[in-house]
Amino acid sequence: MVYDYVVTLQNRSRKLIDRFSILASGISGVVFFTIFLLDPEHRLIHLVGGAVVLVLAAVNLYKSTRLREAVSYNYILVIAGIIWASMPFSQWLSFLLLIMGLLEKQAKKNLEIGFHQDMIVFNSFPRKKYHWKDFSNIVLRDNLLTLDFVNNRLLQRETIDEEGDADEDEFNAYCRSHLS
Repeated sequence: MVYDYVVTLQNRSRKLIDRFSILASGISGVVFFTIFLLDPEHRLIHLVGGAVVLVLAAVNLYKSTRLREAVSYNYILVIAGIIWASMPFSQWLSFLLLIMGLLEKQAKKNLEIGFHQDMIVFNSFPRKKYHWKDFSNIVLRDNLLTLDFVNNRLLQRETIDEEGDADEDEFNAYCRSHLS
């Protein structure tokens, strides 16, 4: 579907997701080392896995804090999830870390809202579709999008100012014409 307008909203949860991923990776790496030292079997997977997870997490932490690069922890979480499956306890964490690793990229994406003459589509997981009649007002002003739903819900978020975007007045006129 081709949209008449696409508005991109800022994702404010990226830092929180990164911090939680660092915490999960760090704790997993330390637990892997501890199990290697305390378990009489001394499985090599725990030693190597702990080292790999901690080194990769440290590299990502350095890139994000010092170099200010956008990083992804999904592969570290998947590796940690696979290693948790070999643990003598708490194997359910394997499933949790694998799911976190698979969903991390989607959770860190900026939310895009497509405006079409028939409907408004939120590019989220899962995708949400609304009809124009579900809104009482839609306004874009000073990089702030306000969606006022008929059921008195209000969504107000900052947008990402992209070059070549349409004029705010033009967008607001488009929305008014579909709301009335």
